[in-house]
Amino acid sequence: MNLNEHQRHRLEQLIREHQFEHALPYLLEHTRQGIRCSKAGRAGEAQLCASRIGGDPDLPPEAEWPLTKDGVPMTFIAQLNLQELAKADEASLLPASGMLYFFVGVDEPAYDIEHRVLFSAEEELASAACRRSPETTALEETYSGYWVEPRATLEPPNYAYVDYEQVESETADYGDYEELGWAITESRSGDVARLFGYPDGQHDDSEYQAALMLLTGQHYDYSKARALERITAQLGGDERRAKREIEDTLMLLEVESDNEIGFCWWDAGVLHFFIRKEDLLAGRFDRTYCSLYSS
Repeated sequence: MNLNEHQRHRLEQLIREHQFEHALPYLLEHTRQGIRCSKAGRAGEAQLCASRIGGDPDLPPEAEWPLTKDGVPMTFIAQLNLQELAKADEASLLPASGMLYFFVGVDEPAYDIEHRVLFSAEEELASAACRRSPETTALEETYSGYWVEPRATLEPPNYAYVDYEQVESETADYGDYEELGWAITESRSGDVARLFGYPDGQHDDSEYQAALMLLTGQHYDYSKARALERITAQLGGDERRAKREIEDTLMLLEVESDNEIGFCWWDAGVLHFFIRKEDLLAGRFDRTYCSLYSS
């Protein structure tokens, strides 16, 4: 996801304003394009098929409510109108129209969470209607619905992914870098979801975990080296391709804990959905990975 000329200019300006010239080449290379979604008020039924977090989904009549392997209705998390997101999708990764729906099953354990990501094409949305959540769903929770507004963002490496030797100096510590990050992302208190960018977490291995399951069906054992070996073996010994697959495993959506909505992922953590870039560009959402991070 290469930055365009306007993005590079803005990023360079912010880096210089915050006196991080020592990290300029590193940040220009490693800052990613992303999309952030901010709460824009309580959702009602008057506006069908707008982007929403929590509440109830607007589904076409032919769409079946996803069930867990035990036959329990999954819990609805979000719907994202892709036409609304298109103006913020400066990397041009998402389909230009249609709707994405996110559902989850029980969020334990925190890895390989049972879930579904559904896609409805634009023409199917003409007959969509608000579908009430079943009385009991997998998470046994009721969430308040909020409209969300997307905006294009720049996403520098976060706590888990940053190279500290590159950003810290005699005059700048990690606290200073955090302030720069907030300025770059234009962080807002109402931000509740992100697409692309860097996943929040403790370690820089979320893509390894997701890629390993998506490509081999194996669980991650917290070793990036062993994950790379297993993916390489699955791909006939092609390590370069394996590394590219890991790099091209993208964070499709990160959902924050939020008191107003009622989301609380373990100890106020985040919920992650990942997808292979190849599948995303092809509009295939039947092979995704879901996990949870909590401190």
